[in-house]
Amino acid sequence: MRPRPQPAQEFLPVDVTTLVHDPILGTRRLHWPDEAACAAWATDLATRPGLHDAFLELHGPLGAGKTTFVRHLLRALGITGRIKSPSYAVLEPHQVGDLVISHFDFYRFADPREWADAGFRDLFSAPGLKLAEWPEKAAGQLPLPDLRLWLHPLDDESRQIEVQAFTPRGLALIA
Repeated sequence: MRPRPQPAQEFLPVDVTTLVHDPILGTRRLHWPDEAACAAWATDLATRPGLHDAFLELHGPLGAGKTTFVRHLLRALGITGRIKSPSYAVLEPHQVGDLVISHFDFYRFADPREWADAGFRDLFSAPGLKLAEWPEKAAGQLPLPDLRLWLHPLDDESRQIEVQAFTPRGLALIA
């Protein structure tokens, strides 16, 4: 028996006004000539109202400084002791007083659905600061971030940073 011919796919014209992407409410560009500049910006960010319930995505290649930035931010928020990278554990939880901080690293995810399977939906719906490295590995699962940081290492060991705000909270954080 011969397979039935399949009907030709019908292509409808795309109305580009209906394509949806996350609206960027504001952008800030930074240059960190060294780690001290990264630490200074993290310290300033730690003082901003709204950070305690924010979600920050950190993007950049290996070695861009994502974990280094998180360590400076956590220190500025009062975390003491060793601050481990969550590369293997996927999540490193922290707490200072009433502030709950969840530091994620999705680098090892092979499928974005691992995020839901791990039960992270509950953590993201709870109060607290969420920091996610390699969020693209959990694409389609994460909520809209307040801030998205793009870290670009330069040849001279400095970093070019683009900070995008997607929510009013994020906009206030970069004001």
